[in-house]
Amino acid sequence: MANRATPLFLVALGGAAVGLIVGWQLPAVATSTETAADDASVMTAFERIQLGEHQRGEITSQSELNGKDGSRFTRFTLPLEEGALVEIELGGPLQGALSLYDDEEQLLASTYAPTDYLDPAQTPALRRRIDESGDYTLIVSGNDLHSYGPFSVTSRSMELTTSDTLSVPSRADGWLQDGPDHYTLTVEESGLYQIEMRSSEVDAYLALEGAHGYHREDDDSAGNLDARIADFLEPGEYQLTARTAHGQESGLYTLTVELHELTHGAALRNSGELAIDDPLHGWLNGEALEYQLTLESPALVTIDMLSDDFDAFLELRGEDVFTSDDDGGEGLNARIRYNLGPGGYTVTARSHSFSGSGLFELKASAVELDELPDDGQLAIGQPIEAWLEAGARDAYTFQLEEAGTYRLDMMSSELDAFLELEGEGLFLNDDDGGNNLDARIEAHLEPGEYRAIARSFNGGDSGTYVLSLSAE
Repeated sequence: MANRATPLFLVALGGAAVGLIVGWQLPAVATSTETAADDASVMTAFERIQLGEHQRGEITSQSELNGKDGSRFTRFTLPLEEGALVEIELGGPLQGALSLYDDEEQLLASTYAPTDYLDPAQTPALRRRIDESGDYTLIVSGNDLHSYGPFSVTSRSMELTTSDTLSVPSRADGWLQDGPDHYTLTVEESGLYQIEMRSSEVDAYLALEGAHGYHREDDDSAGNLDARIADFLEPGEYQLTARTAHGQESGLYTLTVELHELTHGAALRNSGELAIDDPLHGWLNGEALEYQLTLESPALVTIDMLSDDFDAFLELRGEDVFTSDDDGGEGLNARIRYNLGPGGYTVTARSHSFSGSGLFELKASAVELDELPDDGQLAIGQPIEAWLEAGARDAYTFQLEEAGTYRLDMMSSELDAFLELEGEGLFLNDDDGGNNLDARIEAHLEPGEYRAIARSFNGGDSGTYVLSLSAE
């Protein structure tokens, strides 16, 4: 997952950068023209290192002073060629940072982070694509005024894909810096294709454009902050843009283009009936798809939409019901679980962003529930299975002919059950008197009429429950 800098971090980074510039631009005040000339001579005599070399050094109390924060630093001259992507790593006991400046003393990149942000198990690495050949200044500094010790600097040129044309299958390793990368993708034959952009450093974003107004975009369908476009493509040339989702982040990424394989060779259905216990496979092409669900009797219905290609989203409407879900299933899969009465319903399958595309599976299952009697009666020894809506209080009444000890249970694996019982001058309640989060009221009751309330403890849970009354 890409790590984004917070505004506070950016301010700290900017302050550190300015501090470094001030620290090495302003030597001690000279007492004479000769002394000033000597200082200038010292400043230009930086040790010269070459890309690919392993350099050792040490930050001590005699190293140059950063006038901004009191830290110490040393600097090197590093010649670099235009177009090279360089990676420079800092090793050794020193808790420090790397900063790279151009010949006009402009900060290009830095690994500086406040001490609280540092992970001792990770070695900071500086990466930068060079826009112009020349001599650059590499600063190695302590992270703060208490940071001293030996260090090592390792540098190398990273190999990236230089071509901006892609075929099927293909892979490109790229670097984002100061804007998007553009590729031309050539498709030779009609088929189902999958394009992925993965990165541990930036929030990946893909856009694909083709003839006749074809346009697809995606942000996070590949999971985490990775992007994926999966779609049927006709022969021709397409323009593929790889960029970051937000701002001007920079970092490495990998781009892959390959054929997409249908799951188990399943036939695709993009409309029609969604039958209970009869899963179907469909193909989403950016537009929402609708299916019809019919119930003959009341039931607790579970509808799942599963996809490896995009972030699934479900909607259900009909018979005065409208509900939706994004990530109620595992990962980015969607799940709706609802107590539905007899009738017809429309199930809408789409992506969360309205732009994702790819293969998905849609399935529905149902558990028949006891339909509540018109008078809401609860009988001894006849448990009722029902669905509790969020915020609801389900009321039941029962009549006792004999005095005795009775037990009222509300059991659920989906919510924190809560019971209330009133009648014949009594008012009792219970939260967790049963097993786990089940509720139980056990008491001596006199003959008469009683009223039981079944609800959730916090009032906001929903789910199935079983209510039972027994005589002890």
